[in-house]
Amino acid sequence: MNVQLKNILIFSFQVLALSTPLYTMSQNNFENYNTQLEQWHNQREQALKSEKGWLTVSGLYWLKSGINTIGSDSNCTIVFPKNNAAEQLGFLSLQNDEVYYTAEPNSDILLNGKPFEKGKIFDLNTDEESLVITHRNLRWFIIKRGNKYALRLRDLDNDARRNFKGINRFPANKSFIFNAKLEVPQKAETIAVPDIIGNITETPLAGYLTFTLAGQVYKLEATLEGQNDLFIVFSDYTSGHSTYGAGRFLYAKKMPNENTVLLDFNKAYNPPCAFTNFATCPLPREQNKLKVEINAGELKYEHD
Repeated sequence: MNVQLKNILIFSFQVLALSTPLYTMSQNNFENYNTQLEQWHNQREQALKSEKGWLTVSGLYWLKSGINTIGSDSNCTIVFPKNNAAEQLGFLSLQNDEVYYTAEPNSDILLNGKPFEKGKIFDLNTDEESLVITHRNLRWFIIKRGNKYALRLRDLDNDARRNFKGINRFPANKSFIFNAKLEVPQKAETIAVPDIIGNITETPLAGYLTFTLAGQVYKLEATLEGQNDLFIVFSDYTSGHSTYGAGRFLYAKKMPNENTVLLDFNKAYNPPCAFTNFATCPLPREQNKLKVEINAGELKYEHD
């Protein structure tokens, strides 16, 4: 995942505050909730299958400082799949946190649907994302992870996209919906978030969430994405068995001037790394490795 590195935390409150953490819902409301959950899941699958979804991601190539040649020719620095790319596609130049691209003449390189010859496509010193270069069914752009830069490749005809048959889930279960308590740190803190490629990123801590399941108090760390979205990376005793081994992701909405957050594990979902080997997902910190089974949300993604 790129700039959106996120993790979670939760802290234990008073026994009285924890005595009724379960979100209460009538049967009629639960049926309506089920319908909304189905819609949410369908939108999630559509996003995965879209041009910008993780099922199209087919390569991750780390750049060296200076010139990086691109093409399907085996002598290139970055070798694209032979059946999808011309032998020579030009070169990338990485210098001083800027990446320039010079296209091979007559190589069918496009930017925003128009022929592209050369220019800057990424600059760390601006807030803008990398420009996206097009060649046939391929799309590529630049990302930064830690102190390294990489070219991320998308293939619109990727096998993972063509063969996608959906994601299995646990049945919706209101026992895994909680009114969690949120405690915001008194002063700004960061936590060291590991990722699947070995980087550690210091990430601002949004707060601690606490909830009770089967009489046991659990706490999670959460980071903040945008204005009000708490982002949680967690694992549990289903991880590596019925669910993805490296954990799952979950969002919760932070409400202004409130210290209670709706924590709905029915919306726990697989990270990008469950769908492609070319993602750079954050991993759960020790605090977020729950010693309990969370039998809710997405199951392990099964694919050919």
